[in-house]
Formats: sequence, C-alpha cells, structure tokens
Amino acid sequence: MTDCHPGLGLRKEGVLEKISAACAMEWSVELEKGLRSRKPGRPVEAILQLGPRLVQWSRDPSLTMGVLNMFGLVPGEDRLYANTIFLRLADAFRSGDKHTRLCVLKVFLLELRQRNKKGKRYNGILAKHRVHNHLELLKRVKVVFDTGDVESRVLALRLFGCWSDIAKDSAEIRYMILSSLGSCHVLEVKASLFAAGCFCELSEDFASAVLERLINMATSSNTSSTVRLAGARAFAKMGCSSLLTSRAYKIGQELVLHSSKEVFLVEMLMSLSKLASKSIFLISEQSQLDFRSAVDASVKIRKYILTYFKQKVDLLLSFLTRESTLPVQTTTLRCLRFLVVGGVCRFPVNAILIKTLFHVLDKAELPPDSQCEALWILNKVFLYTLLNLPYMDMLEFVKLLPIIENAAQSPIKLKRFLALRLLVNVSCNIKGRVEMVSDGDCSTHLPSRVIVLVIDQITLLVKQVQKPCWPDSEVKRECQSLLNLILHLVEEHPEKGVLALDVIRSSIESLMNMHGGGMGKKPSGSVHEIATKSEKCPSVVSKLVFCVYSFLETCLEKLDEAGAVTTQILHKVKLLVEVIHQSSLFDHVIHAIYSLLLHSHVMWDLLGNVNKETHNLDKDNGITLNDYWVEHESFTLEFAKKMMSGGDNWSAYKVGKYAACHGAWYQLVSGLEMNTIWVTPFGDALGDGVRDFAWHANLQDYSEKLARVCSSFCSSEQMLGATVTSGQTFYFQRWFLVVRAKVLETVVDILRLLRTNPCDKEIIGNSGQVERSTMVDYLGLTQQIHSLAHFLTQISFRLKRLAQEFDLLATSFIGIDTKSFRIISMLALSCSLLAFCTGFALYFSHLPAYKSSIACGLENADKFSHSMLIQNLVERLWHVDSETCSNLKLLLTIIGEPKRCFPLQSRTQISSVGHNERDTLIICSFAVSGFLHLQKEAKGVNNEGVLSRVSQAGLQLLLDILKKWMYLPFRIPKYFFQVRSCVGVELFAFNACTRNPKNPDGIFILPGYHLSLNLCLQMKDVPPDLPVRPTKLYCILACRTCYRMPILNGENKEFMWSGFRAWETDEMVDLNEKLLQYARKAKQRVVSDDCGGSVYAQLCFELNERGQGFSTCMLDVSAFPVGSYKIKWHSCCIDNQGSYWSLLPLNTGPVFTIKNPPVGG
Repeated sequence: MTDCHPGLGLRKEGVLEKISAACAMEWSVELEKGLRSRKPGRPVEAILQLGPRLVQWSRDPSLTMGVLNMFGLVPGEDRLYANTIFLRLADAFRSGDKHTRLCVLKVFLLELRQRNKKGKRYNGILAKHRVHNHLELLKRVKVVFDTGDVESRVLALRLFGCWSDIAKDSAEIRYMILSSLGSCHVLEVKASLFAAGCFCELSEDFASAVLERLINMATSSNTSSTVRLAGARAFAKMGCSSLLTSRAYKIGQELVLHSSKEVFLVEMLMSLSKLASKSIFLISEQSQLDFRSAVDASVKIRKYILTYFKQKVDLLLSFLTRESTLPVQTTTLRCLRFLVVGGVCRFPVNAILIKTLFHVLDKAELPPDSQCEALWILNKVFLYTLLNLPYMDMLEFVKLLPIIENAAQSPIKLKRFLALRLLVNVSCNIKGRVEMVSDGDCSTHLPSRVIVLVIDQITLLVKQVQKPCWPDSEVKRECQSLLNLILHLVEEHPEKGVLALDVIRSSIESLMNMHGGGMGKKPSGSVHEIATKSEKCPSVVSKLVFCVYSFLETCLEKLDEAGAVTTQILHKVKLLVEVIHQSSLFDHVIHAIYSLLLHSHVMWDLLGNVNKETHNLDKDNGITLNDYWVEHESFTLEFAKKMMSGGDNWSAYKVGKYAACHGAWYQLVSGLEMNTIWVTPFGDALGDGVRDFAWHANLQDYSEKLARVCSSFCSSEQMLGATVTSGQTFYFQRWFLVVRAKVLETVVDILRLLRTNPCDKEIIGNSGQVERSTMVDYLGLTQQIHSLAHFLTQISFRLKRLAQEFDLLATSFIGIDTKSFRIISMLALSCSLLAFCTGFALYFSHLPAYKSSIACGLENADKFSHSMLIQNLVERLWHVDSETCSNLKLLLTIIGEPKRCFPLQSRTQISSVGHNERDTLIICSFAVSGFLHLQKEAKGVNNEGVLSRVSQAGLQLLLDILKKWMYLPFRIPKYFFQVRSCVGVELFAFNACTRNPKNPDGIFILPGYHLSLNLCLQMKDVPPDLPVRPTKLYCILACRTCYRMPILNGENKEFMWSGFRAWETDEMVDLNEKLLQYARKAKQRVVSDDCGGSVYAQLCFELNERGQGFSTCMLDVSAFPVGSYKIKWHSCCIDNQGSYWSLLPLNTGPVFTIKNPPVGG
C-alpha cells in the first residue's frame, strides 16, 4: 500500500511527491481489494486508512491543466475516482455489519472536522459540486435507515450529518431528520440533533424549523433530561446568519433566566457563549458590506461589537455575583474564558468585571481550577487593555492588588504561577498610570515586591528537589518560566536589574548552603569524578544554575540594549560569578561559562572605549588592549585545562562552543586544544597573531599571516565537504567558512595594494613619517594614485557583494536563532562599511581624471556607483544611528550623485544595539565622519598636486579603519554548531507542450519558439517544530545565451542533482535581489531583457499542506540559437509573520535543448 503524503519532513532527494489526485486510482483499487478480502479485519483496515487520505485530498487546491499534465492526469479523472471511492464506502455501509458501518462513519467524521473549520467556504472533496453521484450515495444510506434497527438509524443519521453539504437540499432527508427529533429512542433523537446541527450551519430555513423544535424540547414537561441537554447543546449550531443567531441567543437567554435546573443552565450558558462569539464574525462580515468607507466601518463595527459583547458579559457576570451553584459559577468562568479567546480586543473591561474576578479569587469554596480560570482571564485582559482603564477603575484596581499577592503564595502551583504572571503584567503595564492615584508608590515598589516573590518561588522549588517524586525536567521547566517573568519585568523596568541580580545571587547562596556546597568549598577531584556524581540534588542544582545562566545572558543583553549596563550591574554579576566559583556543587563547565559571560561584557565595554580613543587603556600602568584580551580569555583557561586533563571531551566541547560564540579564541585553542575542522582556521588566526597590531613595522608579514588564515578557512571547508554524506550536510558551516574566507582575502588584497604601491611609501614608512621618493616624479605619482583608485573601486564592489552574500546567508536558513541572525547581520554591516571605505578612500567626483580611472575596466560598471555604497550602508544603519545616516546623506550631496529616497530593503537591518553592535557602530561613525571631512576638503581644490596630499590622507584613514576593524571580536553564530538538515526547496520543470511529463530525453523545443514550462516547487526537510510556517513561495528563473552548454544526450536529470553548491553561483546574489523586489510587489509577470540576451520569469506559488506549489511560465527564447541551455533559479518564501526568507536551492535547475526538426519531419 502506498501513502503519498509524508508531510513536510524528510523526502527522497529528486523525487516529486504525488498529489492526492495522482494517487486516487491506486487508493480506489486498494479499497476494492480490501473490501473483497476474506482476511479477518482487512476490510475494516482498508476503510479506516482512507480517513487521513481523504482529509489530505480535501485540503489540496483545485487542479489546473498544468498540474494535471505534470502527473499525467486527464481533466475530471480525480473526481471520477473520488466518486468511485464514495460509492464503495456507501455500499460497504449498506451491506456491512455494525462495526463496518461505524468505521465508514469514522472516515467521514474526520472530513466533517475540516468542513466545520471552513463553514460556508468549504470547497473540499465532499462539496456538492464535486460529488456528481450524490443522489446514489444518499439512496444507499437511506436504505439502511428505512430497514435497519435503532442503532443502524443512528449511524445513518450521523452519516447524513457528515454529508450535509450534499444532502442539505434533499427534502426527503430533511423530513427524515425532523421526524426523528420526535423519536421515542434517546439515541435516535441525539443522532438527529447532530445531523440537524450540521444542516443548520448551511441552511437558514432549515435552521429556523429546527429552532422551533428546540424551543419545544426545552419547554415541554414531557422531554427527558437527556434530550433536553442535547437540545441545549444544539443551540450553538444556530449560526447560519446574524439574524438567526441573534434570535436564537435571545430565546436561549430567556430560557436561562427562567430556568432553575443546574445541568440545563450549564449547557445553555456554554451554547450561548458560542453563539455570541459566532455572531461577532457574522456582524463584522455583514457590516463591511454595508459601509462604504473602511475607516467608518472599523469604528462603527468596534463600537457596536463592544456594546453587543457587554450585554453578553453582563449576563455571565450576573451568575457570578448572585448566589449560584458551584457548577454554574465554574461554567460561567469557562464561558468568559471562551469569549476572551475569541478576541480580547472586543472584550469590555470595566470596574465591575475586575471586582467580580478578583472576588472569585477570594472565594475559598470555589475549586482551584475555577480560580485559575479567573487568573487566566485577568492576565489576558490586563495584558492588552489595562492602559485603557478609566481613572476611577484604576483606583479600584490598585486597592485589589493584595488579593493577587496572596494568590501568588498559594500552595497550588498553577494558581501561584498565574498570579505571579498577572503581577508581572500589571507591573509592566501600570507604569506611568498609578502615579496619579498613589503618588507613584505602587509603580515603584510593586516590581520590587514581584521580583522577591518570584525568587521565593524558585527557592521553594529548591526545597522540593529533595522529594524523590519531583522530576528534574519539571523543576527545570518551572524555573525557566519563573525566570522569564523576571526577565520580562526587568526589560520594562531596567532600574530593577540590580535588585534582580542581587536577589538571585542570594538565592543561589542559600541553595548551596542547603546542599552543603557553600562558599569557600572549591571543587576538588577530576572532572570525571565531578560529572559522575549520582546524587540527585546537585544534579538538579546544576540544571537550575544553567537556567540562571540563560537568564543572566538574556538579561544583560536586554539591559545593554536599553543602555542600562552600569558598573553596579557588572559588579553584581561579578559577585554572582565568584559565588559560583567558590562552590563544590558545580562542574568546570559551569565555572567556565559564567566567567566567559562576565568577562565578555567587561571586555567589549573596554573595547568600545578603545575604538573611541586609544589602544592604551591604562597609560599610568602601561596596560594595553592585548593585556586585557589575554586576561579575559585566559581567565577560564585553568578550567579548560582541567577538563582536557580529565578526559572530559564532551564538557570541553560545550565550553568550546560557548567560547566560540563569545569570540574567546585564546581559551578555545590554547586551553581546549581542539584542533578540529570546526576551529582550525580560527585557531590559526589567533596563532598567527591576527591581533598583533605592529602594522607599521611589519605590514608585509601581517598580510602573509592573514593569507595563511584564509587558506585555513578554505582547507576546513574542504575537510567538511569530504565528510558530506548528503547534499545538505554542513551546508551552513561550509558556506559561512567560504564567505568569511572571501572577506579576509579581500582585506589581504587591500593590504597588499597599500604595501606594494609606490604611493604607499609616502604614507607608511619605517619611521611612520612621510618620505617622498625622489625616484617618482609628480606625474608618475598622480598616475599611481589613479591606478590605485581603480583597484580599490574593484575591491569595494567585491565587498558590497560580500555584504549582500552575508544577507543571503542569514536569510537562507529559515528558523535560525535570533543571536546567530544578529551576528551574521553585523558581519554584513562590517562588509558594507569596508566597501564604503575602500570606495571613498580615493574617490573625488569633481575630477574627471579620477572618475574615468575608476570606471575603466570595471566589470558591471553600469551597475556600480558610489551612491550605491552609501545607500547600502544607510539601509543597515537606518534604525540605530541617525547621525551617521545624516552624514551619509550629506556626503551624497557633496559627491553630486543623484538623490535617493533610501528605500529600506535590507533584510538584515540592525534594529537594536548592544555592546556587540556598538563597537561596529563606533567605527562606522568614525569612518563616515572622516571621509565626509576629506570630501569637504577636496571639494574646493582643483590642483591635483594638492589633491595628492588629500589622497594620502584618504589611504591613511583607510588603514586606520582597517586597524579598528580587526579589533572587532569575531564571534561564531550558535547556528554553526547545528548539524541537522536545513530547509530547502527542489524545482521540478516539465515541458508544458507535451503529454509525457516523464520524457527521459529532457525538454526540447524548435528554434524560434517560446519555452512553456509546468513548474513545481517542493519544500524539503521542514521540521515539525519550525517556529514559523511558510505561506507563499516565490521563484525566479533566469536564462542567457551565455548559459549554453554541451548537449547532454539524456543526462539532464543527472546534471540537475549533481554537486550543487550555492556559494559557487555568481548570479545567486543578483537573483535574490530581483526576487526580493518581486515578492514585495507580489505580482506575477515575466520580464525579458532583450539588451543583454537575458530572459527572466518571476512567479508566485500557493503552498499546499505537503509543502508543494505549482505554477506555469513561458520564457521567450525564440532568439536563442540551437543548443542546450541551463536555467538558473532561486526561490524565497514569506512566512506567517510576514518575514522574507531565501530558500536553499537543492538542485541546479532544468536544462532545455533547442534543436532543428528532423529531416522530412
């Protein structure tokens, strides 16, 4: 048996997965064989396996001719087999036993759930227009109803409910359902209510008739309690139209107010809440049609909905405020939660609601679950609407805060956590509001009290660790949740960071004292002995300390972005690290990572001061940056050596990963001695003295050392490539190494230019003074400057493309973590900065000789301009450095380039600034200010002799910027250490002009004709836990006459799947830029560039649930000569959050051949 729906997970490479319609014939045959089988249980198995298949088939979009041709189908073939399957299932229902009939019902109940989600928009496989033989189906099932017993009639009625879309217009079936409502058998009445509910959602006139029957059921004294409850539940199905829903709600409200039967009240309250939620959507849809202006519609609809919702909420609150039974009050809270889930923005918040919910927390007789419901509602309400509370309501609210604080100390874990989360939400949202009513006392002291309460809960967790039944994972999970509350609070109140760190340190000290590992008891013994301790408590304590580390790391990042990392904060962190170091409960891994965290923040703060001023941090003591660097990275060297000597390689690897992510290469290489392909190039960079800044004395040696580092990067990529077992293994790692090597190679080229050019001798002689060579005359010097400007412009163009390649790298791995994305974004910014600096070092726009020397021999000179360098840099700095952006705009005016509006196109814009980003921004500001000053100085000078001095200053400025650039810490993205397969996409192309999609000879057309293609994009290796979901795919195809290649004689397919590596495709960056523009406009078109002999096609694909999208395109290759041509392609997607992601192409694209017709053909 075959199942063609493996989902979005692993797929066999190069295989186009079949859609449901292509499997229909096989499924039909399998069902027939199963039903005919005499093997016990085989017929039932054949029926049940159709359930998920039919659901998937129903989700597939409508088939186009292109899709039909790709799978060799004819129009209508899929419906033919679908109808055949339905008839066989109906026959099995008619002739089978009760178990067989139940299995058939289960198959269609699965599809009913899908129909309920779509409502009237349902267009699935059981839509009436897709089932041509629906009358035959109804006849077969009606036979069972007419001739069977009660159980058979029950199954038939429920099946009619599943088939409501095809049966809703049958008067005979309608009458049968209405008649069954008066049956004396309870099971038959409940089944008829189920069927009637399904029909009511599609037919308003039928729903009106059913509503009258429901009223009779509820009011008649002859109705049994079971039937009355089933009728109460059926009220929720009266949602076909807003008018009917309103009428049903009013009738149900009257029944509730005049009923004293508890069980009936419970069911009716839930049905009325569902009706209220449903009516909101119906009113919104209808109002959008009634109002001409969208703005007027939005305002009036919101006002009406708030009024409407208030009436429903007031009804529910009345059952909480008066003396109602516990089940009724519990149900009321569930109904309120249901309404909140339906849309908190529509939920009316006032003092009455707040008081009522707070008093629920004070009711000891209410079960804990109900109190948790009240806390959950309050959390949702205050998270969104607290700022809109009127003054008097806010005053009342402040008086009720002690109730939440008492709930935060409840022995019930869930209630405790919800109360703490509510206090955090209140503390964050109340800022700036309570000062009016309490002189600021609440907004000042409440966050502090909440922090203490949360830490007390963590301490309570530690005490519970001693209980044998308390799982480690549960402790860790709850600890993370509590620390996240503090993190959210500190993010909104940065001034509370000192208190939070101090309280956490005190808690850890008490934790260590409790388990006998207090301060002064340093760890002893080998690492292996420490790691293999079997005591439960220290193991859990270590996990809790790891949670605290994650909190501390994120907390410092948030405070850093807010500019709130003070010496007091760092001092508190230092005290916490000292506490960890002096305990025997923790292994060397914990000691090392805590040291790394502290010293990285101290180090980068010092580095920012260095970039602003000087390399001497302490002139009195002669302490240099290198001294601090060695102190920072050797601080945990002792722990690293102990790990290696103890043979604990896994712990050493974990510490090494932390070190690499913080840029601590001295510790990683010297301490861990991990000479592996992961760290070899970075270790070589350190060993060769990358940060030895004796530039003036030994520039040549430094260039050679950097060249060796580049070679190490390339060697590591080759070693990773040699270990590849599949096309995507180490994809990110290899690409990252290659792009980083390209950057360093470009820096080496810049240094060699500055070293080998005769003009360089003027700038950096051995003494550091300017020494004019007597062998170079004035004219020769000018020519050399022009030549140097030309080469620097070429390098600038390379660096700009490398910045775009980093952009592509960052957006090509959907699901990449935020920190890794930021690191790559900063690398892209640093490349953009170097491109700007090399481009403007010798650029003087008002001298024609300079401009001509720059453009001469430059590849793609028509696509390159210095304004592009400015725009690329502005796009990355737009949100974080307005002053530098203003200077760049001024520079654009000075050089006389056309003004640009600076559209924000960069996908890797820097949106927040921490210490890691601040250092790069300082260099950006220094560079832009320096070159702006040079341009102003050169603007009023026309004498090239004087300009040679300005040129020397420009080159010296470039060299100074390179020095600062090399000081920047090189951090490895965390994603570098993830080795699982990454999300990619495969392209399948078929000739649209042939009926044989599997033609082994490939794609052929005649000269002078257009190429028409049927295309399929198929996503691969999409993990189920992906944080975002792709919604639309976009693709660009490109073909040029220069893509001509030898005729492959039937080997096209093998060529498509052979050794593709994205970083070797020169056109990928350009294709990605074009595709990004197209995706933002979201408009399908085909663009042809006749001037360059290029043809492009840009298309949009709608994704099905298997991760496939289909489309067609036509390429105008009528001017191409006879031969075989490769089509290059690239794709992207937009996720459910609106973000743009480039997708890794897993094959090289199709090859088509233009050949003359056979002689005599």
